[in-house]
Amino acid sequence: MIYSEILKKGSNFLKKNKIKNPHLDTELILSKVTNKKREEILLNANIKLKNRDITNFNNYLFRRYEKEPMAYILGYKHFWKHKFLTNKSVLIPRPDTELVIEQTLKYLPTEKSKKILDVGTGSGCIVLSLIKERPKCRATAIDISKNAINVAKTNAKLHQLENKINFINIDIDKYKSNNYDLIISNPPYINDIELKRLDDEIKFHEPMLALSGGFNGLRDLEKVIVNSKKLLKINGKLILEIGHRQKNQCSKILYENGYYINQISKDLSGKDRCVVSTKLR
Repeated sequence: MIYSEILKKGSNFLKKNKIKNPHLDTELILSKVTNKKREEILLNANIKLKNRDITNFNNYLFRRYEKEPMAYILGYKHFWKHKFLTNKSVLIPRPDTELVIEQTLKYLPTEKSKKILDVGTGSGCIVLSLIKERPKCRATAIDISKNAINVAKTNAKLHQLENKINFINIDIDKYKSNNYDLIISNPPYINDIELKRLDDEIKFHEPMLALSGGFNGLRDLEKVIVNSKKLLKINGKLILEIGHRQKNQCSKILYENGYYINQISKDLSGKDRCVVSTKLR
C-alpha cells in the first residue's frame, strides 16, 4: 500500500465515524509512523509502506476512532512558541491558556530576576514558556500528581531548563516555602454538571484530577487563593485561569482574602478566562 492509498483509507474511516479533522489527523498519524513531515508525505504520495508501518498506522487510527486526543497519540502538543511532550497523566495544553502567559509577562520585567511558583504545573507548559521568555527568573512548580511532575521534568530537560525550575510532587496545602513575587495557576475548575457534558475526547481521556473542581468548580481555585496568601510577598501577583462563569465568585473569594483585582481578561472566544490580582495584606 502506498501513502496516498492509506491516507484515503484512513480519512474515510475517521470521517465515517464522525471524527473531527479526519484528513489532518490521518496525515499526522502517517507522519508519526513514517517519521517524515506531512509535506514530505504529500509530495511523495507513491512511496510504498512497510508492513510494520501499516500495522502501526492502523493501531493509531483505531485509537483516534476511540476518541483519544491527537496530542496523546502523537505524544506532543504545541503551546505558545514551543512543543511539549504530553501523555494521559497531564492535561493537554490549550490555546486559551496562552492568555495566562501574555498577562504574566506584563508583570515580569525582562531585566529583573523574579521568584515564581506554578501551582498544578501538569506538563509544565506555562512555567517553561515563561522562563523561556524571562531567563533571569527562577521558578518552582508543584503538582499533586507524581506522574505529571515526571512529564514536566522531561519537558524541562527537553528545553534545557532543568536547572532553572524546581519540580516538587506536593499539594499546595502542604507547601511552606514563601516570599514569591508571582504565583500562577491553571487549577481544575470544571463543576460536576459541566464535567458530565464534556466531549468524550476530554471526559474519557484527560486526567480527571486536572479537570474536576468539585461541586461548584471553585474547590481548587479557592484553595490556591487562600494558600497563595501565605506564599506571596506583599504586592505579589496571583494570576489564575478560571472558568468562564466564575468571574464573580472568584472575585469575591479574592476580595475576602485581601487581594486587589488588577484585570480580568477574555480568551479567544470572548469569555472571561484570566484573573490578575495583587496581594495587599
